[in-house]
Amino acid sequence: MKLISWNVNGIRACVKKGFMDYFHQVDADIFCLQETKVQQGQIDLPLEGYWQYWNYAEKKGYSGTAVFTKEKPLSVQYGLGEEREEEGRILTLEFEEFHLLNVYTPNSKRDLTRLPYRLEWEERMRQYILELEQVKPVILCGDLNVAHQEIDLKNAKPNRGNSGFTIEERGKMTKLLNEGFIDSFRYFYPELEGAYSWWSYMSKVRERNIGWRIDYFIVSQKLEPKLMDAAIHPYVLGSDHCPVQLELQNT
Repeated sequence: MKLISWNVNGIRACVKKGFMDYFHQVDADIFCLQETKVQQGQIDLPLEGYWQYWNYAEKKGYSGTAVFTKEKPLSVQYGLGEEREEEGRILTLEFEEFHLLNVYTPNSKRDLTRLPYRLEWEERMRQYILELEQVKPVILCGDLNVAHQEIDLKNAKPNRGNSGFTIEERGKMTKLLNEGFIDSFRYFYPELEGAYSWWSYMSKVRERNIGWRIDYFIVSQKLEPKLMDAAIHPYVLGSDHCPVQLELQNT
């Protein structure tokens, strides 16, 4: 089973930059998007053989998530439990063997004005994930907007304390992993440097690979026996992020 996650930074723009070619080439069983930036009816993707689920932000041209899956899920939940979620950042699909949680985590902003909200979000998400885990294993994927360790970004020292690399944000990731979850990419490649999934649009930054790894597949330890591989696809353009991949053994 192949799963892909990609922050497309606007699906309409990404489609014009080769999205469909990559989608058909990679032939994923489950394909997750973040930052779709569309409202209902603004795009019609011809994805034959896939069920499509979209969580739209109320604000136009902002946020949003989507999941395309070859297998129809048992259930789909938009948002976080009973809590209203206006930014379309969370989609949960229940399958026979696991819950898939597609997430676009809020950015703390450059001046960290949204850090308190971000930390509250992280705690609510952790509780939600643990609730799902009690029912069946969880696969959490998406743009989690944090570089967990110094190896996960090019210039760690000057970025300490910056949005996406604060002690608080990194600590929330550590706390979740310590609850019984695996960062799938680091599981397979614990010491691989230069593996990033996001680059600034500033000149030559991507060409010089001055990036951050902020897109993840986090999986329950219960799924460890099924883990086959994880990958990052930096050669795929169309967004300031690139796709990340997880491969699992079929049950």
